[in-house]
Amino acid sequence: MGEFRLDRHDEVILEVLTAEGRLSLTDLARRIGLSKSPTQARVKRLEQAGVITGYRALVDPIRIGREHVAFVEVKLSDTREAALRAFNEGVVKIPEVEECHMLAAEFDYLLKIRCRDMRDYRRVLGESISALPHVAHSTTHVAMQAVKDDLAGM
Repeated sequence: MGEFRLDRHDEVILEVLTAEGRLSLTDLARRIGLSKSPTQARVKRLEQAGVITGYRALVDPIRIGREHVAFVEVKLSDTREAALRAFNEGVVKIPEVEECHMLAAEFDYLLKIRCRDMRDYRRVLGESISALPHVAHSTTHVAMQAVKDDLAGM
């Protein structure tokens, strides 16, 4: 799938909906300077093209007791396609893993883990992450403060 061409109105729609996903269509139309029908058609086109992939509630993790953040470098013992697929299938099932990125680095994956506290993290590391297929070793970096987090403060 190629790159989707955005015009000025599309860019504003994405900017507004990213910040205020529950904005009514009428209010969105008013904000971008179009009437409701063309705005609705544009949003539908952006959804159908896969530019807008969905809508969701953003939850403040600290308010629900998931303040501890750790970044984990994971090195695999095998990086053939079947091993990568097995790791990927396993890691997406761990709810404490907020993000998982395969990297071109000295390690194979970088995970962002969010849980209650260090005790909870040790459980996740020992029972879930270390038990994933082909994990040779991991290195943990504990976050002390989020200086910039796109989901914070929403």
